[in-house]
Amino acid sequence: MEAQFQYNSIGVIHTLFESPEEMPIQPIGADGAVGTVELDPSYAEGVQDLDGFTHCILLYHFHAAGDTVSLQVKPFLDDTNRGLFATRAPQRPNPIGLSVVEIDSVTDHEVTVKGIDVIDGTPLLDIKPFVPQFDVPDAAETGWLDASKSAIQSKRADDRFL
Repeated sequence: MEAQFQYNSIGVIHTLFESPEEMPIQPIGADGAVGTVELDPSYAEGVQDLDGFTHCILLYHFHAAGDTVSLQVKPFLDDTNRGLFATRAPQRPNPIGLSVVEIDSVTDHEVTVKGIDVIDGTPLLDIKPFVPQFDVPDAAETGWLDASKSAIQSKRADDRFL
């Protein structure tokens, strides 16, 4: 059942965050944090028309996450162990991250974004436009996170996933 895949970085994400510690844990807590998504120049044509969107989805490789993967983790927003796939913990079988960020500007092969919550130098895998009609279901439930909604904007990362 196991298939092998190989992905190549299409660019790099630049931010002010040099390590996971004290970094916002989600884009909603990164209000005001500006970053630059620098694509390899060979992908420059791919950002054409992206400036017509207010937000985009960044898919990236969790290059600074530790190698130990546990199927039970204590997430940043809770004191209870939770199933890995019910969390956004960075240590995963496939260390792929995703952030929905606001597009500030698009020039040549760079996209300046706001609300970025990743470490400087993070390898970029893909960019997708955020489309509310596609990406926001009408009746979404957030499970155990309902009890932690008020902490999302102020919570910062620590060393638990290094």
